[in-house]
Amino acid sequence: MVKFDRERGSIMSLTAPGLTDSVPADPSDGGALFLSTLTASPREKRVALTVLLFSLLVFALLAPFARVPLLPIWGFIPCYESWLVATDLITAALLFSQYLSFNSRALFMLGCGYLYVACMTVAHALTFPGLFTSTGLLGAGPQSTAWLYMFWHGIFPLFVVAYARFKGRDCVSSVLPRRPRLPLLAAGVGMVALSAGFTALATVGQDLLPAIMDGNRYSSSMSLVVASTWATSLLALVVLWFSRPHTVLDLWLMIMIGASLIDIALSAMLNGERFDLGFYAGRVYGLLAAGFVLLVLLVESGILYRKLVQLTETLRRLTAQDALTGIGNRRAFDGSLDLELRRAMRSGQPLSVLMIDVDHFKDFNDHFGHVEGDCCLQMVAKTLNVAAVRAADMVARYGGEEFVALLPGTDETAAAQVAERLRSAVAALRIVHRGTLETSQVTISIGVACLRPAWPVENPNHSMSSVGIDLVERADRALYAAKEAGRNRVVVAAEPLVG
Repeated sequence: MVKFDRERGSIMSLTAPGLTDSVPADPSDGGALFLSTLTASPREKRVALTVLLFSLLVFALLAPFARVPLLPIWGFIPCYESWLVATDLITAALLFSQYLSFNSRALFMLGCGYLYVACMTVAHALTFPGLFTSTGLLGAGPQSTAWLYMFWHGIFPLFVVAYARFKGRDCVSSVLPRRPRLPLLAAGVGMVALSAGFTALATVGQDLLPAIMDGNRYSSSMSLVVASTWATSLLALVVLWFSRPHTVLDLWLMIMIGASLIDIALSAMLNGERFDLGFYAGRVYGLLAAGFVLLVLLVESGILYRKLVQLTETLRRLTAQDALTGIGNRRAFDGSLDLELRRAMRSGQPLSVLMIDVDHFKDFNDHFGHVEGDCCLQMVAKTLNVAAVRAADMVARYGGEEFVALLPGTDETAAAQVAERLRSAVAALRIVHRGTLETSQVTISIGVACLRPAWPVENPNHSMSSVGIDLVERADRALYAAKEAGRNRVVVAAEPLVG
């Protein structure tokens, strides 16, 4: 809608339906795209608290029955630990990929922790007594598996502590490390070596460690070892809690550590032996603990993909849309012209171009100012776009106060009719023009040029730039003739361009 100042007779404001709505949102709006850097909202904190309270409720119900013996299910161990290895390796890969995106030492340390757990899980499964051999592989003894469990659950929280400490010091950026493969290679070698060292200590050097197993039952020394292991997880939870602000990843890490504490309590503190209720329930909690962070990262990947699609569409519109008027820009017109030239050459159909100029626009700007000049251009652009009624037709801003229209399948006679309709539509706006004595309202001049292919061409040349340039130049010369003849008129190029 155009509003006029009664005293000056000029445009005061303009609202063009569809123009404002079409302007895309700022791609950077909304902060970080990754949940590992996005601050947790109150709603997300409530969800995490609900999960934690539910876990504690289930733990309270199971704890009194932790020593109830159950049947040994030997297939449970390989299934459980195969799932853990797969989950931890995927989690480590996702964390390392985010480390590469952000160059974040915190995410790198957390990825190392998950890689370490995957390696320790493999060693734990291979040494489990009665699974592959009566005493386990790798030269395992009766204490090996239990100690590997302690090394597994006691060391991983230290990686979480390192993550929490580095998190506050990281200057997150999108700059890749100079040699991204070297840290990842070092992480792989280091975690394999660390887990191999603990495995060797628990197997070859098992005599150096206190006996914590008496057959399938726990010895008196187990309590102190388990308490130390439990304390490291509690330490990680406390450090992470005080590492604020909490990200979404932090929330689910805390849930994971809570589940790990329940795992240790059920399967190594409250129960009495292997294959009792606490043994099975604790490992189920271990599965849940491993799955929490992976679930968050997988959800994040889906969110990131959706945002990537949205940003791609936004960038596509930004590169093809004129910021002021909301119609196509010069880049969009050049791309469409090349495409329509190829179609015209293949089909033998004519193609017309209209070059359009707002008459005496510099005078309008000088008299009313640039703000109302922009409003004038917006209204003219909207009117031209609406008046070009065919879906195949395209109207774009060519630059400054110049517009261009592309009319596929239209010869010079029909193009002249379209041009006259556009000229009349702009004149009907009756936008007051007081910057010149030649006119009292805003008008446009239009030059028309047409391409008539000599015959259909099955495979036109890869570049149609020369033909397109010639066609636009003919329309521009016709526009110049219209302005020389007094403006507010349509002039058709004397002869069509024959392709």
